This record gives sequence, structure tokens and C-alpha cells, in this order.
Amino acid sequence: MTYMMPAQAGAQLLSLIVFAAAARWYVVPWLKSRSRADALGALLWVHVFRYVALQVFSAQHDGFPISDSGALEIVIGDVAGAVIAFAAIALLRYRARFAIPLAWLLALETVYDTITNIQGGLREHLMGAASGVTWLVLVYFVPMVVVSCVLFVWQLYARRGEALDSMRDCDFRSQASLALKAS
Repeated sequence: MTYMMPAQAGAQLLSLIVFAAAARWYVVPWLKSRSRADALGALLWVHVFRYVALQVFSAQHDGFPISDSGALEIVIGDVAGAVIAFAAIALLRYRARFAIPLAWLLALETVYDTITNIQGGLREHLMGAASGVTWLVLVYFVPMVVVSCVLFVWQLYARRGEALDSMRDCDFRSQASLALKAS
């Protein structure tokens, strides 16, 4: 019997739990001390590195049993997500309003991409087949992307009436620091 499938599933679940706990304890309070644009930008940076999915071609060459169409589906979805994330961050830097619809587009694309990748993995019997870098990407990076997506959707929704440069929820120290810089 092989333990690869339960090991991968267990490690992914543990990573989700650890990232969710870190997000709740450290990231959420930090986000509340930032402007809407800065909070969203920080969360979107995780998605810029989704081009790591290009690694699937190397894994396929080294024996990962994914079809060419399956590999291409993963790469197109994740590279598209990386491009959308980078564009949204650039727009957020300039406080452009179009950044918000682009961030929502990234959220929808990420949910769609995650669901289709799971379906493809099940269809091609890839659960437990990953090793090396592919295993690390699936066990650590994918859960980080999922938690980041949940956080930025929360920020998009919870702060929907807020201007991009609004500091509404900032703590006193952050506001005092900004006041000192402005004077």
C-alpha cells in the first residue's frame, strides 16, 4: 500500500489549518491597520507567483503522469491568475478604481482554476502522484493561495464602501505615524 495520497491530503489539510491560523492571528489584525489598497495589494502578491505552475512541464518530463492537456490547463489558469494579480497590484499602487473589478476577476478566476484543477487531478488519478517540487507546490503553495483568496475576498466585500486610500480601521499608532509623515 502506498501512503502518498493520504500523506499529500494530510499535508495539504495541515497547511490550510496553519495558514488559516496565521492569517487569523497575524494577517487580519495587520490588514485592519492598512488602507484598503495596501491591504489588497499585500494579499494579491501571493498570486503573482502562481507562475510556479510552469514547473508542471518539468514534472511531466520527469514522470509526473499528467496529460499534456491537463498540464496546459493548469499553466494557463495559474499564469493568467499571476498576470491579473500583478495588473491589479499595479492599479492599486495608483489608487485606480479599476483595480477592484480586477481583484474580483482574480477571485473568480482563482475559484474556477482551483475547482478545475481538482477535477482534472481526480480525472487523471493524480492524487498522491506528486513528488519533489510538485509535492511542495501542492502541499504549501496551493493552500497559501486558497487562504490568500479567502482573505482578499473578505477585504473586497467588508471594505466595499471604502475608498482605496481610506484608513478607516487603522489603529491609533498607524494614524499618528501618518500624521507625523504628513507634517
